[in-house]
Amino acid sequence: MRVSRLLLTGVALAVLAAAGPAVSQTPMDDPLDARDAKRVDRMEKVVRELRAIVFQLRDTGKPVTVEPADTDARIDELSGKLNDLGETLRKVNGSLETTTHDLDQERRENAALKAQLQALGQRLDAAEQKLAAGPAAPAALADGPAPAAAAAGDPAKDFAKARQLMLAGDYDGAEQAFSGFVQAYPDSPKTQEASYWWGKTLSVRADHADAAKAYIGAIRGWPQTSWAPDAVVELARSLVALKKPADACQTLAELNRRYPKAAASVASRAAAVRTQAKCAA
Repeated sequence: MRVSRLLLTGVALAVLAAAGPAVSQTPMDDPLDARDAKRVDRMEKVVRELRAIVFQLRDTGKPVTVEPADTDARIDELSGKLNDLGETLRKVNGSLETTTHDLDQERRENAALKAQLQALGQRLDAAEQKLAAGPAAPAALADGPAPAAAAAGDPAKDFAKARQLMLAGDYDGAEQAFSGFVQAYPDSPKTQEASYWWGKTLSVRADHADAAKAYIGAIRGWPQTSWAPDAVVELARSLVALKKPADACQTLAELNRRYPKAAASVASRAAAVRTQAKCAA
């Protein structure tokens, strides 16, 4: 190692000796041309680098690797990376803004839905309490609009007109007609059946809360008619839609007790609703 140091030192000194006279012998008043001046600059740069290598080798005893600096290329590379990073950050910010907007929209919709559910719960609280009281509850749950005094008219014609509207598929017109019939003729023999068909029109529109009230009015006193068992099943379906499975199961239990000879189609639909409500066997 010591011999290598001495050899390298000797080489450096030789280069210095060769460079020194070349520079010193140049007359000061005889200017160099541009090419010679550049050559001298390169020689001086080499000399400085060799001196640095010699001193570093002497001080550390380790070989030295000299690599030319490429500052402009490194700056360009770093600048490109920074630009890529900036673009990535812009995309991430855009995604975050979109996600935040979507979350805000979901919160608003959830708040509106919660308010609607709370309002619906308030409307059905009384009905739920009475329905849970026992078999006779449905008769006491019809809390719809107070029936108006009997109006002058022909109940038979008005009922037939309402049925025609429903058969024609005009559920909006049928709903108004049956609702008007129930209020106009509260003591008519057809009032409960009109309430049943009124509930049907409401079910078509997925107005389950009002439909449940209409069905309850229809089965008041558990009438022994062909449509009554279906009204009970429809009431249970509305209760399931209103997230009241326990009440639906109790209503279906009354179906078996009140209408043991219900048609097979009604029994089949009741079994399907019982499955939806997860009633106990």
